Amino acid sequence: MLKYLKGNVYIALMLRLLIIFLLYTISRALFLLFNLSNFPGLHFEELVRIFLGGLKFDLSAILYLNLLFILSQILPFPFVYSRNYQKTFKWVFFVTNAIGLAANAGDIVYYPFTLKRTTFSAFAQFSNEENLGSLFIKFIFIDYWYITLLYIAMLALMVWLYKRIKTQKPNIPSKILYYSSSVGIMLLLAWFCVAGLRGGFRHSTRPITVSNAGEFVKDPAQINIVINTPFSVIRTISTKPLKKRDYFNQATLDSIYNPVKLPDTSQAFNKKNVVVLVLESFSREYIGAFNPTLEGGKYKGYAPFLDSLKSVSLSFNNAYANGRKSIEGLPSVIASIPGINEPFVLGYYSGNRINSLGGLLGKEGYHTSFFHGAPNGSMGFSSFINMAGIKHYYGKTEYNNDADFDGIWGIWDEPFLQFWANKMNTFPQPFFSNVFTLSSHHPFKVPEKYEGKFPKGTLPIHQNIGYSDMALRKFFQTASKMPWYKNTIFVLTADHSTVAWHDEYKTSIGAYAVPIIIFDPSGELKGQIDAPVQQIDIFPTIMNYLHYPKPYFAFGNDMLNPKEHFVINTIDGDYQIMVGDYVMLSRDGKAIKLYNYREDILLKNNLLKQEPLLVAKMERYLKAFIQQYNAHMIDNSLTVKRR
Repeated sequence: MLKYLKGNVYIALMLRLLIIFLLYTISRALFLLFNLSNFPGLHFEELVRIFLGGLKFDLSAILYLNLLFILSQILPFPFVYSRNYQKTFKWVFFVTNAIGLAANAGDIVYYPFTLKRTTFSAFAQFSNEENLGSLFIKFIFIDYWYITLLYIAMLALMVWLYKRIKTQKPNIPSKILYYSSSVGIMLLLAWFCVAGLRGGFRHSTRPITVSNAGEFVKDPAQINIVINTPFSVIRTISTKPLKKRDYFNQATLDSIYNPVKLPDTSQAFNKKNVVVLVLESFSREYIGAFNPTLEGGKYKGYAPFLDSLKSVSLSFNNAYANGRKSIEGLPSVIASIPGINEPFVLGYYSGNRINSLGGLLGKEGYHTSFFHGAPNGSMGFSSFINMAGIKHYYGKTEYNNDADFDGIWGIWDEPFLQFWANKMNTFPQPFFSNVFTLSSHHPFKVPEKYEGKFPKGTLPIHQNIGYSDMALRKFFQTASKMPWYKNTIFVLTADHSTVAWHDEYKTSIGAYAVPIIIFDPSGELKGQIDAPVQQIDIFPTIMNYLHYPKPYFAFGNDMLNPKEHFVINTIDGDYQIMVGDYVMLSRDGKAIKLYNYREDILLKNNLLKQEPLLVAKMERYLKAFIQQYNAHMIDNSLTVKRR
C-alpha cells in the first residue's frame, strides 16, 4: 500500500501543490518583514489568525494558476504516467508558479508606494511606459537585487522539492476498475477545486473576494498581508478603478454636497439603544400601508404587522435602495456606502477604511452585534461586519440548533428572531444590534407547519413575506417585555427590492423601492415623510437623532432635515438621480431622460427638452456626488481623522 502511494499521481499532485503553499507562506512572511513599519502593533495572536486566514486566499490563487497542471494530472488515462508527459507539465508547473511567486515578490517592495496589493489595473497603468524594459532591469538587478535573490532562492526550493516527488505507473489488473475509479477521483477533485476557487462548499457562499480578508484582521490595511498578489490581480480583472473629477473647486463642491458631517453639539448625546432590521427582499410593493391608492385603494399587501407598525412610527413613503443585491444593501444601510456600478465589498476599493453606525457607536461605549441566520461567512457578511467595527457576530454556528435549519439558506426567521431578542436581553446597555433576515428568499419555502397559513398572492415570494412578517410580530411581542425596549430606536428596511407584480414597481425607480420605518416605543417619532430618501440616509439620520457629538463620514443625508436632498443609484453603468418630484437618467455624463415620477408613475413622458433649468440643477447634484464619491474612494478617506 505504501509503495503504491509513494508513486501515486494524486498524492504527488497534492504534495506538489503543498510546495506552492509553503512558498506563498514564505512570501507572506517576507512581505510582512519588509513592510513591518506599515503594520504597527501586531500581536502574535493576530499574526496567527492572519497567516491561517491567508491559506484560504492562497488556495484560491494556487488553484487558479495551476488549473491546467491539475487537469493534466487527473485525466483518467495511463499516459499521464509517461516520462515525456510528466516532463512537459513539470515545466508548466514551474512557469505558472514562477509567475505567481514573482508577483508576490514584486509587491514586497512595491507595496510602500501604493499601500495596496497590485491589482489588474497595473497592466493598464504601465502599458504606455516606453522605458518599461530598462525600468524593470533596474528594478530587479540594481534597486532591489536582494529581493531578486530571495525570489531565485524560492524558485530553487520549488524545483528541488518538486524533483523529490516521483510518480510511477501502477499495475492495472482491470481496465474497467482503473478507468471507473480514475473518473470518480477526477470528478471528486474537480468538485474540491471549484470549492477551493470559490472559498467554500456552502450554497450560500459567494466566490471570495479581497474584502473577505477583512474577517481575519482588525485594521483594513492588514488585508494586504492576508491576501496574495495573484489573488488580488485575478479578483480585480473585472473591476475598474475610478477617476478623479474636477467639476467644481473644493469650496463650491462642499457647498453643494459634503459627505463629512459636522455634529450639532447644542444637545447632549442621547445614548439610546439602536436596533436595525434589514429584511430580505421586502419590496415596498408588498406592504399595504405604503400603497394606499394601489388597485383603487383595495390593495392589502402581505405584511399586516408592518402595516400596524407603520401607523405608530415615522415612515418614509418614498424610500429607495442603493442597489439590487444583499451585499449592496448592508453597506448602504449601516455604513452609508451605496452600490455604485458594483457592490462596494466586491470592488476595487473594498479594502478602504470605513466607519459605520455600529462602529462609531461602539467607540462611544455601545455593545455592538450583528445577527444573520445563515452559515457563518455567508455573503461575506462576517468580513464586512468586522471591517465596519462591529464586534460580535452571531450566525448559524452560534444559534447551534440545526432542527431550525431551512435546508438551504439558514435558520428560519421565526426562531432566529426570538434567539436575537433573547440574546439582546443579555447585552449591556447601550447597545447597537443589527439583524439580517433570510426566509423571504428563493426557493420561497415556509416551515411545514405554516404551509397554507399565509396568502399565496400573485408571486411565489408573497407567502414568505407573510411568514417573515409574522416572525417580526412575534419578535416585537418578545422584545416589548424586555427592560431595554423603551430605550431603543428600531429601524426597519429591506436589503433591496425584488420581483414586482404592479407596473409602477417595474420602472427604473420602482425597482429600487423599499420601506424605511423608524419606530421609537417612547412615541417621540411618528408621522410620514414623502420626500425621496435612500438607504444611505439611515446612518446619518440615526447619528443626528442621537446627537452624536463628533464629525463623521456618510454619503447619505439626515432624512429628518427638511433641506432638499437627492437619491442616487446606478443601472448598467447609467446614473439615476431623484430630486424632489423628478428623476433623471444620465449616461456618459449627459442627461438622457427626465420624468416627473409623481404625476407620471410609469415614466412614459420624457421632459428632458422641456425642463433645461431643472436638468442643469440635477446634473449639478450628480456631478457633485460623483466628484466626492470618486475622490474619497481613491484617497481611502471614508472616515474622519480624529485629532
